[in-house]
Amino acid sequence: MGGRLIDGKALAEELRETFKTRVEALAARGHRPGLAVILAGEDPASQVYVRNKVGACEAVGIFSLKIDYPADVPQETLLAKIAELNADPAIHGILVQLPLPTHINEETVLETISPEKDVDGFHAVNIGALTQGNPRFIPCTPYGVMKMLEANQVSLAGKEAVVIGRSNIAGKPMALLLLNASATVTVCHSKTRDLAAHARRADILVAAVGKPRFVTADMVKPGAVVIDVGINRLSAEAGGKLCGDVDFEAVKEVASLITPVPGGVGPMTITMLLANTIEAAERRAET
Repeated sequence: MGGRLIDGKALAEELRETFKTRVEALAARGHRPGLAVILAGEDPASQVYVRNKVGACEAVGIFSLKIDYPADVPQETLLAKIAELNADPAIHGILVQLPLPTHINEETVLETISPEKDVDGFHAVNIGALTQGNPRFIPCTPYGVMKMLEANQVSLAGKEAVVIGRSNIAGKPMALLLLNASATVTVCHSKTRDLAAHARRADILVAAVGKPRFVTADMVKPGAVVIDVGINRLSAEAGGKLCGDVDFEAVKEVASLITPVPGGVGPMTITMLLANTIEAAERRAET
């Protein structure tokens, strides 16, 4: 008997229905939420992500502005466009799709976005607020994970939580959110000694390492809640399918709750981007 699935797709659809009501209420007061999405280059995965984000905005009534640049766009052009969007009252959220072309300084670009419009939650001001336990915008992927845990009534206070991965997008903010929820948090990474031993202590195990099927059944404590943030495409020789950082078929027999890939954390990431954009518009409407 395997663990119960945490259905991110179903939860995302449920949340998006509530978003429509909030957007309609804002629009009735003359504050239709607006999101600007900037894409530099022609990376196929980034193009898919941007298309999905724009489509999700339209589905709940958020105005979306998609801005495309070639891969050789000067950094100054990007910064000037962000400054323009910062000053545009019709735009409540600004998102720059990562990764950026190698000649562009990612940190400089992200820090140019106004913290009040940083709906990805990557600006140093917003990360600082999260660190202090008083977040304004939470990075979308870990925000989605917390909503999934909440919806499945997973108690976090006093629990052992292990996060595998320390990226600024997922691992670090995920650890901070779990810590803010009174879990005891361990962050593992490529230099961690005996990573499997740490993983086996976890009541809540979050895999965000970017390696296909990295977490195996012998690394999971029986009854643990396993959250798979990874999304990887296997080689053509291995079937070319999408898979997560967790060996799903084996680990689901050990875990009490587990997220699938696809259909787990992924749909929640875009959903929380919508949530942050609506939140930004609501804050603006109150000023």
